[in-house]
Amino acid sequence: MNDYDSIDNDKKQVLKNQLIKNATLIGGKNHFLSLIESIRMARPHPLLAKDASFRFNKGSIKWGKVIFKDKVNLLMSMANDSNMILMPERGDSNYKIIRNLMNTISPIKFEVKPKNIKDGNGFTFEFVEKIDTKNCQLSFMFEVLFVLPIKSVKKIYVGQ
Repeated sequence: MNDYDSIDNDKKQVLKNQLIKNATLIGGKNHFLSLIESIRMARPHPLLAKDASFRFNKGSIKWGKVIFKDKVNLLMSMANDSNMILMPERGDSNYKIIRNLMNTISPIKFEVKPKNIKDGNGFTFEFVEKIDTKNCQLSFMFEVLFVLPIKSVKKIYVGQ
């Protein structure tokens, strides 16, 4: 999502609507931004949690599988380089490492729940979205929660 400004207005509106919908499902914009800030301040990285969950003052996120440090480091370095994860050609020095990463994270789903049921029912999202057999990208909600700077998230939220 490094190129948000180059996205056409229709796609920006779709992303904004998805963000607003999910924020509403956990109690609104302030709860959502509180979640993102909690994730950014957490040390060690929340994805390294041994119980595959992260709690913040307004709710929690749970996912189906523990992710080890080497996978999180690789994932974050790839996410910061580009929003597209490309499977390298067979024989490439990183082929096996990236293939193992994709096999590890592809089936993982995240469940975000507010602490108070009155705030909403929460939402779920997947780790990656497959484009075709060789390409996939991190899901939009994963990028919003774990990768993008809060300034960018706010920009998407207001639709600029």
